[in-house]
Amino acid sequence: MRVFCVEDDEAIREIIVYTLHSTGFDAKGFTDGKDFFSALDGVENAAQRAKSEAPNKEPLPDLILLDIMLPGEDGLQILKRLRKNNNTRNIPVILLTAKGTEFDKVTGLDLGADDYVTKPFGMMELISRIRAVLRRSEKSSEQSELRKGKVELFAAEHRVTVDDQEINLTPKEFQLLNLLLEHQGIVFTREQLLSQIWGFEYYGETRTVDVHIRSLRSKLGSAAEMIETIRGIGYRITK
Repeated sequence: MRVFCVEDDEAIREIIVYTLHSTGFDAKGFTDGKDFFSALDGVENAAQRAKSEAPNKEPLPDLILLDIMLPGEDGLQILKRLRKNNNTRNIPVILLTAKGTEFDKVTGLDLGADDYVTKPFGMMELISRIRAVLRRSEKSSEQSELRKGKVELFAAEHRVTVDDQEINLTPKEFQLLNLLLEHQGIVFTREQLLSQIWGFEYYGETRTVDVHIRSLRSKLGSAAEMIETIRGIGYRITK
């Protein structure tokens, strides 16, 4: 598994990369968004060349560790760019931040982060969180095709259509729809959705679920009504 780490503090970056290497990961570190996106462009160009020159292509990272406080573009700006690019929008991202306020956490989650770790943190805790996010990502990609009325979800291709027209979902919107479609008729509380989609408890930050559901409904258009709000509890897709 390949991990890219964007962290401007040299000491922190080096120990993260060292720990990743020592636990079996292929890791690279970058000081800022400029160097990071330059490396991504190099990977994508190498992959394009490999299509015509060789069967083995250089892969994109399987996961990105992203510090929020960076020189130039900050981590949240970088995250926005990653989620808007079709080549990188499905790569799991874990935010590394010294900020611990609810606003910063919710903002990161709403922008599509898969997890966040607040500094200072232990290296083994970080490795555990990386593995957990990768497991969730792999599990999501292995689900079968799901259908409900006008909506079809093709998990292996990370694709959703409404009336045979493809719609563009963020990774978290896709995972929410996938989970609800898999368990039609079952009501999920906001806390359960946070735990299953984001991976652990977010201490009452359930607003991010409502934000994602609202955005998901907007993108589903005429099929939005299939996601039912159960007042005071959560959400479900009716059978």
